[in-house]
Amino acid sequence: MRGWIFLLLLARLVDFSMTQQTNSLTWLSYLRNRAYSHGYGRSHNNNFGSLSTEDEPSVLDCPLECECPTTYPKAMYCNNRRLQHVPFVPSHIEYVYFQNNQITSITNGVFDNAPNLAWISMHTNKLSSDKIGKNVFAKLPNLERLFLHNNNLSRVPQGLPCSLRDLYMNHNNISVVPVDSFRGMSNLTALHLQMNAIEDLGNALEGLLSLTLLDLRGNRLKKIPESLPPKLSQLYLEYNRISSIPADFLSQRPELRFVRLSHNQLTNGGIPANAFNVSTLVELDLSFNKLERIPTISTSLENLYLQANKIKEFSVSSFCRVVDTNNYSNLRVLRLEANEISAQDIPNEAVLCLRLATNIDL
Repeated sequence: MRGWIFLLLLARLVDFSMTQQTNSLTWLSYLRNRAYSHGYGRSHNNNFGSLSTEDEPSVLDCPLECECPTTYPKAMYCNNRRLQHVPFVPSHIEYVYFQNNQITSITNGVFDNAPNLAWISMHTNKLSSDKIGKNVFAKLPNLERLFLHNNNLSRVPQGLPCSLRDLYMNHNNISVVPVDSFRGMSNLTALHLQMNAIEDLGNALEGLLSLTLLDLRGNRLKKIPESLPPKLSQLYLEYNRISSIPADFLSQRPELRFVRLSHNQLTNGGIPANAFNVSTLVELDLSFNKLERIPTISTSLENLYLQANKIKEFSVSSFCRVVDTNNYSNLRVLRLEANEISAQDIPNEAVLCLRLATNIDL
């Protein structure tokens, strides 16, 4: 009887040992295949012709630091992992997410294995301009969106591909933008440079023939940027030091619909008589400036923000040159609170002129 018990125990131990060995071998084989697919451990003197990764699931190509879900086979998620370097990017990946890490540099060649990258998110890291390779983005002919905001950049990276459509570099330390920073980028539609230290853009925006949105809030601009792109429709210039605007600022840009100039140093003396009297403009924000009179606007304008100025009178002629049943403003929203006028200062003819208004704040 004791012999049978001994034999049963021995059989179980052998079976357990074989199971453990099988699991260990499977695990080691899995790690070895991943390492091989990444190029680690390869030798010029050895021939691994019998090994192939072509039939392996794409998840096996994924770096250990990241996640490559099978539901999104072209995406690689490496965000929020305290990374200090850019990991290996498999060749089939098109969307990479490196945001919210501690990455300080991007070396040349790090993306060369993935030429089909279309989207790179590297915002909220510790990138500095001196540690970004000159050609790190140059070999990505399909890159459309690049997120570099919330870093420590002091200048625009060199070698940006002409394929870019959206570029985010806001919340950095950029102060100077050389004239060739965006050369050849005729496909760029949105450029985010808000919250930097830019004093003058010069002619750096020339050639951006497709740009429709330009965000320059929170910089140190003293004037409207020169050579604004012809298709620009949204221009955000809040929180700068602009005190005047050119007379032809809007008339030469028929596509411009939304202009925001709040929190600047504009005075009536710095605004030419008909600078805002253009029929294409839809929204104009001049709040938090130093205006004492309502500037002349087009009857086509729909939203006008003038709060927190020093306006002392309500001039109907600023909205309607002729006041009758056939001539009136299309203004819907008018904000005038925190000025030096009250409801009693609004003349009776304003009812006819602003008949379409749905919201007037005093």
